[in-house]
Order: sequence, then C-alpha cells, then structure tokens
Amino acid sequence: MRTVAELVQERWGDHRPGLWFEERSLTHHQVAAGAAARAALLGDLLPPGAEPHVGVLLDNTPEYPLWLSGAALAGAAVAGINPTRRGPELARDILHTECRVLVTERAHLPLLDGLELPGVRLLVTDTEEYEELLAPYADARPEPTKAAAPDSRLLLYFTSGSTGAPKAAICSQGRLAAAGRSLVDHFGVRADDVHYICMPMFHGNAVIADWAPALAAGAGVALRRRFSASGFLTDVRAYGATYFTYVGRAVQYILATPPRADDRDSPLRLGFGTEAGAVDAAAFEERFGVRLVEGYGSSEGGAAIQRTPGTPKGAIGRAAPGDDLAVVDPVSRAECPAAVFGADGRLLNGRDAIGELVNRGSNPFEGYWRNPAADAARRRDGWYWTGDLFYRDADGFLYFAGRTDDRLRVDSENLAAAVIENILARYADAAAVAVYAVPDPVAGDQVMATLALREGADFAPLGFAEFLLDQADLGTKMAPRFVRVVDRMPVTATNKIHRVGLRREGFRCADPVWWRPPGESGYRLLSGADVEGLEAEYRARGREELLAR
Repeated sequence: MRTVAELVQERWGDHRPGLWFEERSLTHHQVAAGAAARAALLGDLLPPGAEPHVGVLLDNTPEYPLWLSGAALAGAAVAGINPTRRGPELARDILHTECRVLVTERAHLPLLDGLELPGVRLLVTDTEEYEELLAPYADARPEPTKAAAPDSRLLLYFTSGSTGAPKAAICSQGRLAAAGRSLVDHFGVRADDVHYICMPMFHGNAVIADWAPALAAGAGVALRRRFSASGFLTDVRAYGATYFTYVGRAVQYILATPPRADDRDSPLRLGFGTEAGAVDAAAFEERFGVRLVEGYGSSEGGAAIQRTPGTPKGAIGRAAPGDDLAVVDPVSRAECPAAVFGADGRLLNGRDAIGELVNRGSNPFEGYWRNPAADAARRRDGWYWTGDLFYRDADGFLYFAGRTDDRLRVDSENLAAAVIENILARYADAAAVAVYAVPDPVAGDQVMATLALREGADFAPLGFAEFLLDQADLGTKMAPRFVRVVDRMPVTATNKIHRVGLRREGFRCADPVWWRPPGESGYRLLSGADVEGLEAEYRARGREELLAR
C-alpha cells in the first residue's frame, strides 16, 4: 500500500508549476522541499514522548498543503482546526487532539485570545520569526521517516455527533493515498490537470477529494483562501483549473452570481461533491457547460456510494464495490421499504422509506481519537452506522435525505444539536431547549430551536438576538434560523423530549414560530404567507417531502 509520504517524495525534482495562490506559484519540487523543511522542524519541536500531532488553524494558504505534506514525511498527523469554532469549544478541539504545535496566521490570532492552551507551541506563518525557524532546514530533502507507514495517522478531522462535542476521525496515510488513487482512476485525473481547492481544508472534503487525487496524479493545485462565488470563474480561468470539489450550498451561491455571455468559456470540466441537488446540478451544467458529479462518502470512511451510468435523476448512485449498504429503521434494524414515486418524481412514502444508511460489510473506518464510546456507537451490532438518512428505489439506487435527529449539516458545516442546546440553555427566560434540524430548501439543514419559557416570560426577539451575539462560543453557523416558542416542551412516554415530533412538524406547527429570513439579522414572526413562500421554494427544489420526514 502506498503512503502519502511516498507521493510527496516523488515530486522532488519535478519543476513543473504545482501550486498557485493569489499572485504566487510554487513548483512541485519547491512544495516537496518546503514539506521536507517543515517535517524537520516538526521533529525538533515535538517534545519526547508527545503524540506527533500538529494543529493547523489556517485559511487555504500554501502553508496548509505544505504542513500536510510535511506531516506525512515525518509520520505525524494534522488536526484540522475549524476557525468557525469559538472560545472554550475551540480550545477543546486543540487540546483533545493533543496538539503540541499549533500552526496559524495573524488573521486568526484573535480567536486564541484568552484561551488556555498549556504546552502548545504557537507558530504564526506570516511572521519573520516563522521564517527564521524554517531557515536552518532549507536544505532538507523529502525523505520519509520510519514512522511514515501506511497505517500511521495523517489526518484528525472533526465530525459532529449526537453526544455533543465534535469527534476527531482518524485517517491514515494508506487510506488517504488509496482514496486519492481511486478518484484518479474514477475521473481520469491527469498530471496536467489543475485542482481548484476553494472548500476549507480543515474539512475532509477538500483534502480527501481534491488535494489527495491531485497529489496521486502529480497534478497541480490552486488555492482560494476562502470560498468566493463571485471569484470562482475568475480563479478557474486564471489558474487553468479543470476540477473542483464542493459541499453544501456552494453551487447555489455560484449560480446566484449574474450570468455572463462567456460563462461557458473556461477549462473546467468536472465538479465533484455533495448536496448540490439535481435542480442546481442541471442548471450549473446548462450555464457553465460543466458536469457535476454528486457523490457520497461517510467522512469516517465507513460507507461510499458511487455514481454509475444509468443513475436516475436525484439519486447519488449505488453502493461502492465491497460495501453492503442498506437503509434501515434505526430502532427495529429492519430494512425500509423501497421508495415509491409519483408521476412527477416526488417521493410518496417518505415516512416509511427514509431510514439510516448502514454498511453491513467490511469497511475502512479507522476510529475516533480517544473516543471509544463513539467508536462503539458507530460500529453497533457489527454494522457501520453512517448517521445519514437515505431512501432506496426498487433498483437499489440511493437518495440522500438528510441527517439523523441530533445532527445538523448547515452550509457544509457539521454541527451537534447538544452543543447548541447547551449554549441556548443560558438564555435567562428558557426553561427547556431542544435543537434539531429542518431541511434546507436547497441542501443540507437549517437550525431550528424550540424554547419552553419560564412561567410569566414572553419571548423578546430583539433580546434573544442580542443574547446570541453575546455568546462567545456560538459558532457562525449555529444561530437558529427558526425559533418555536411553547408553553411546555413536548415529551415522550419516558419523559424525554419528543424530538421526532418536533422535527416532523418543523416550522409548520400551531405554536408561534419566529424566524430569521436569509440576509436579515433579527427575528420576526413567521406568517402564513411566509410558510407558503417557503413551501414553494422546497417544492421547486424537489425537497418538499423532506419537510415531513
């Protein structure tokens, strides 16, 4: 089995342009040399006996792939630190992954103000001190250490779960190299291709589906510091990009830019990602002449779906070779019945057909860092439980339907309901709080909260909005889009919050619902006309059935 370290080493002596960022470019050889320098520096910085983990809190700058490559050579692991996290939650991510070195940049230093990070050495990349630290290693060669084995950890990337704090999934060098090679073969990636990385590299998507296949094929990489819909086509042309990945609503944001007569004039030939939706994928191809391939791969590597010729509109595909995928009722473990569609293609039996996707066969899931309880939950009863909702047609094609109860995916960010609930519970007038997902009209989820107020309290929308702004650990994607206000929280027979009922009713309920329309910062009452407008938007995107799941 190949290692990422070997792939990095193979680029030594390759003087073709290999990495572009803004006005800068590096050859493949320079990238390999920079990786070797960082590997050597890391070896000297890590205390004896410490876990070989380096935290990376960066935008998509050249330092990100350089540290990924350097960690691979050193047999170390990169923990991708999410800059949308705040306060104690951000500190927890760094400390949980036992990072003794944290690489960041001046723009992110305010996020670290006031955080207690004992034993963590801070490297700030855009400083003279950093350049001075690297200078002694300028002549280092990319020679993998003995620790750089196929089964050595290379990535610790955070995913969210129902137990609250995000979990750090493990990805080894061998698995990442194999994933890159698989995509090279599947999409015919060539050495003269350029992969445009505009999704954040602290997510598995950008590293596994974009950077890894470029490295495996010897292709170039062009970086965008942060995703920009308006800058997308300009970048593609400037860098000669031929391939990109996307998640969440990125495709919709690009489509929302003003059309131009030369939209189809670019070298781009393929986009690969998740949650664009059939409507927007077709619109993207019509406008830009670029095919989007919707895929699915559990972040932890436990299940994969491949799109094959003949895949119906709206479907992701069938199980990848070697996977025994099934859609099951999470309580009874019985397989859900096949989906039934109306003449217009709408799902008619969503309540019965939608269940959790499981892999009953062998899978490459490598576990979570220091979280045996989460490992056991993911591998329940000998199956791998994805935590994602799907339905399956009579021919075995699988359709994505969202997340399970306590998980939310908001604009490509995985969130845990329990974390948001703990923050909202600080609201002085709240007697009880429940947070859950409602489907987004386009892709993924939106955050909805139900508040049971203390006796005699009234919901004050302005005060609630101000409360949210004051919460230092409320991430940028966590603020509820909808707030349902109830006199008493609905509970089950065992006195647990009736989350299934809340999620099923969503914002279409008898209780008052306050909402924050897109582009607005304040909350206002959701009116009947608002509900009709939202339903029309879901209907136009073919997602109305998901409102009643």
